[in-house]
Amino acid sequence: MHSSTVRNVRHMSAIGAVVALAAGTLVALAPAAHAVAGATLPFTSVEAESATGNGTKTGPDYTQGTLASEASGRQAVRLTSGQRVEFTVPRAANAVNVAYSVPDGQSGSLDVYVNGTKIAKTLPVTSKYSYVDTGWIAGAKTHHFFDNARLLLGRNVQAGDKVAVESTGTQVTVDVADFEQVASAAGQPAGSVSVVSKGADPSGNGDSTQAFRDAIAAARGGTVWIPPGDYRITSSLSGVQNVTLQGAGSWYSVVRTSRFIDQTSSSGSVHIKDFAVIGEVTERVDSSPDNFVNGSLGPDSSVSGMWIQHLKVGLWLTGNNDNLVVENSRILDTTADGLNLNGTAKGVVVRNNFLRNQGDDSLAMWSLYGPDTRSSFENNTISQPNLANGIAIYGGTDITVRDNLVSDTNALGSGIAISNQKFLDPFSPLAGTITVDGNTLVRTGAINPNWNHPMGALRVDSYDSAVDATVHITNTTITDSPYSAFEFVSGGGRGHPVRNVDVTGATVRNTGTVVVQAEAQGAATFKNVTATQVGAAGVYNCPYPAGGSFALTDGGGNSGWGSTWADCSVWPQPGQGSPDPDPGRNLAKGRPATATGSQDVYTPGKAVDGDADSYWESANNAFPQSWTVDLGSSYAVRRLVLKLPPSSAWGARTQTLTVLGSTDGSNYSTVVGSQGYRFDPATGNTATVTLPGTANPRYLRLSVSANTGWPAAQFSEVEAYLAS
Repeated sequence: MHSSTVRNVRHMSAIGAVVALAAGTLVALAPAAHAVAGATLPFTSVEAESATGNGTKTGPDYTQGTLASEASGRQAVRLTSGQRVEFTVPRAANAVNVAYSVPDGQSGSLDVYVNGTKIAKTLPVTSKYSYVDTGWIAGAKTHHFFDNARLLLGRNVQAGDKVAVESTGTQVTVDVADFEQVASAAGQPAGSVSVVSKGADPSGNGDSTQAFRDAIAAARGGTVWIPPGDYRITSSLSGVQNVTLQGAGSWYSVVRTSRFIDQTSSSGSVHIKDFAVIGEVTERVDSSPDNFVNGSLGPDSSVSGMWIQHLKVGLWLTGNNDNLVVENSRILDTTADGLNLNGTAKGVVVRNNFLRNQGDDSLAMWSLYGPDTRSSFENNTISQPNLANGIAIYGGTDITVRDNLVSDTNALGSGIAISNQKFLDPFSPLAGTITVDGNTLVRTGAINPNWNHPMGALRVDSYDSAVDATVHITNTTITDSPYSAFEFVSGGGRGHPVRNVDVTGATVRNTGTVVVQAEAQGAATFKNVTATQVGAAGVYNCPYPAGGSFALTDGGGNSGWGSTWADCSVWPQPGQGSPDPDPGRNLAKGRPATATGSQDVYTPGKAVDGDADSYWESANNAFPQSWTVDLGSSYAVRRLVLKLPPSSAWGARTQTLTVLGSTDGSNYSTVVGSQGYRFDPATGNTATVTLPGTANPRYLRLSVSANTGWPAAQFSEVEAYLAS
């Protein structure tokens, strides 16, 4: 699901906390020993930006619609023909899965090298399953830039060995590589019915649909065996009940279909295990059941050891799925949710799964038609949902979200959302006790383009009705949130309260704006919440509509976030809290940037990403073009340093530009008149602009009217400093 409603909110008056958090440093009590968050995975991931090679690093970038913003760690490595990235293998392995992106409309391959020797197999790459457009979702932009491709290496490598991937012509951006020791294929269980015995074609050439149906009918009460091979199914299976579907392992037994099981009901006891279902879904069509499971497996069923990829949704679960267990599986590259428990189910457990690159919520419970009850998401690892939340609980009774690891949410999402957003009726709001315990959130939260302000890493949202359930948020770790850590909001803009919340035992590190973003009426108690490296202030307490209040009660043991943002008419910006920033600090680095136009992947954020090799380039042959950065506050900027990539391939050129400034983002005045600035690789391709002593802009705009080296404006870095 997605937060699609436009929330037209502008706070006009400051509303302080009813019970202020104590200022100063308090000694926090150590939380009780707790399980490690996330899944126990059969692979170890290595980020491309931490590897070696001769590609170009891109990011970090949190700007919606940019490649780096959807990357793991918000960074990746771009390879052109002949360039490579070389990974040091972290563990014994015989297989690798690579997350990558290629330009829209292109396909190709990566050569693979083991300890410097090219192997015969190549890794195919394609944009076929990427660049998804969801224009009916308010605030959505083209997204889903990355994809995953896997390869059995045909040999064993050891920890410390080198595995490299090299572009063979197509530009490829490599994000992360997963190294895995894949066990040998399992053998056929005694007494099982093989789909091959019923006519299935393991070569993938023939249509195996009827063979699967016949095997299921013959094995009722027993096991259907899917031997190693590729099997093509052209229409979905239904009437599946009281049977086990088992493969030789998800790297060996592969079913090629975009609709595996589609049924509204089942008597249950369906067990699906140890094979892959890989689809051909290239866009999101919400009316189509393009899912691994659509509907019901029935009570007391299970899904385990599965590899699910290139579908709309992994599991879209309606009807009776009581006591279902989904575990030890991978769900990759779905155009919508990874799993959505869509109402009425009781006692469902989703645990120890890995989800990457979802086009909506990775894991969701949506209590439509009846409440999801006593169900849980536990010990899952979630990376890169690129349109919505990592984990979303929309209504339900006595729900648990425990020991999950969520990273790198984008656009319309938080790491975890506890919400009464109903989407449709009849809806069952949050009730009973909602337990959110032991979760770790890394680089989660994002600017909501509909709200024009941030969503926190962990959000409690009275979107369509008051939150009156008891919400326990305990033992939480929030690291590197680009904006706030905890958000309490009525996202529909109608001011419903958020009540009965306690936050106990949280560690917040390097949050971009505030620790608590309170935008709803209501109350919450905080105990043993410690924060370091807070970007702007401890608390933003500005409920909407104005007139209500949110009470923050200090339960003791809190430290590092005692200050309150004073002006509710202005949103705090990342890093805005220091009143006297270091004069040597580049005020523009990592700040939001926009432009009148961009060429391909050379987006405005490239000019403030700290990487002199990446760059912004405007639309060609369309002078004048302008580039604008929001510094987050008005500063006495005295010097700009403008850069182009230092490579000698960038020949000398002169760009003619005007510097403009603004305090409100609407009314601009000239700070430095039109001048030509020389960029020469012999002197580092750098130009310096001195600003007058009267300049005090929040917004800086560079308007470029000419470039002697290229018919467009170009900057790899724009740096702003207080000192001249």
